[in-house]
Amino acid sequence: MTSDALLARILSSLDDDKAEDIVQIDLRGKSSIGDFMVVCSGRSSRQVAAIAEKLVTRLKEEFGISVRVEGKDAGDWVLIDSGDVVVHVFRPEVREFYQLEKMWMPTQATADQAKG
Repeated sequence: MTSDALLARILSSLDDDKAEDIVQIDLRGKSSIGDFMVVCSGRSSRQVAAIAEKLVTRLKEEFGISVRVEGKDAGDWVLIDSGDVVVHVFRPEVREFYQLEKMWMPTQATADQAKG
């Protein structure tokens, strides 16, 4: 399984579960934490937890991989580390506060995204 195939399945899962504002960031050559980072939002703590839970289940069933999960009980910010792809699922207010993707995205891409 390639990191591109894993990323594609993760994006599909997030879309299936109605995650909002999905952003993918290519980390290849920039960081050793993984090849890609995905940041998205859920409308509530319950939806954030459900998005994360379903993603973890799908990755285990379809790829046979166990992932590390942090923060699922609180439901404000869930981190799912699948090795090659790191996924962050936020409640919108928490995502806005931390602005995680701005730390990793190129300056021009961040400016373009802010313009909407």
